[in-house]
Amino acid sequence: MKLLLLGANGQVGWELQRSLAPLGELIVCDRHSADLTQLSALSALIETQQPDVIVNAAAYTAVDQAEQDIDNAFLINAEAVGLLAGKAAQLGSYLVHYSTDYVFDGSKSGAYQESDAVNPQSVYGKSKLKGEQLIAASGCKHMIFRTSWVFARRGNNFAKTMLKLAAERDSLQVVADQVGAPTSAEMIADITALCLYKATQISKESMLPDEFLANLSGIYHLAAEGETSWHGYAQYLIEKASSLGFETRISADDIQAVSTENFPRPAPRPANSVMNTSKLSSTFDITLPDWRCYVDRLLDELFPGY
Repeated sequence: MKLLLLGANGQVGWELQRSLAPLGELIVCDRHSADLTQLSALSALIETQQPDVIVNAAAYTAVDQAEQDIDNAFLINAEAVGLLAGKAAQLGSYLVHYSTDYVFDGSKSGAYQESDAVNPQSVYGKSKLKGEQLIAASGCKHMIFRTSWVFARRGNNFAKTMLKLAAERDSLQVVADQVGAPTSAEMIADITALCLYKATQISKESMLPDEFLANLSGIYHLAAEGETSWHGYAQYLIEKASSLGFETRISADDIQAVSTENFPRPAPRPANSVMNTSKLSSTFDITLPDWRCYVDRLLDELFPGY
């Protein structure tokens, strides 16, 4: 099996390089070798490589900047994704793509299911939803993984920012009226590889690969179990880091809980980003761990000497 990975240097893409490698021949592309703003070159790449699976971890993720940079957000998150889907349909390839909780408005009480009505409130969310719609319209075999609150040792994310600020500042305010599940890029990559492996193995056993893979096509929510607020997340990070010996200027109890109104941003954030993952769990017989599991791993990796 030949796999083409796009966006290989992002948080999720970096982990996918590791998790996908055992599945077959892996072609790894970063933004320099596969620029999603260059559609002709992207099309030529796929024609040349003829992959069995396209895994797209590339995206326009500057949420606030997207409010002004509308054309580029839609070019990368929608138009390029539509091209990938079209090529996958043409070649009979499988497309794996990542989407976001921002396709919802966050007003629901309780965890979002895949079948819930979408209502993105930001340019970023609208562009990601358009990408989902273009994939579905293409008729290609696909898995779209919606995820949220992604963190990793690599790159910039909330966890690393909080640890930095806790070591520098005497006070810290964090939003407490937005809830979700911090989700590790490592876990996303591992689940992606596991789903692809299971789909491939079962399709071989059934002798009906096209029909089986087509039945698997759709949207899956992929996030850690449990939920917390950004404030609760920050408190857990600082408390756990302190227990490992990491020196901070503030304690977890010193972090002040505030509302979203205290931190106005160009792009609105969903108040509720909690996603129901039962479809993914039941379809692939997967157990998703609690969000604290991978946060603990991150801290152990960041502070190995403590």
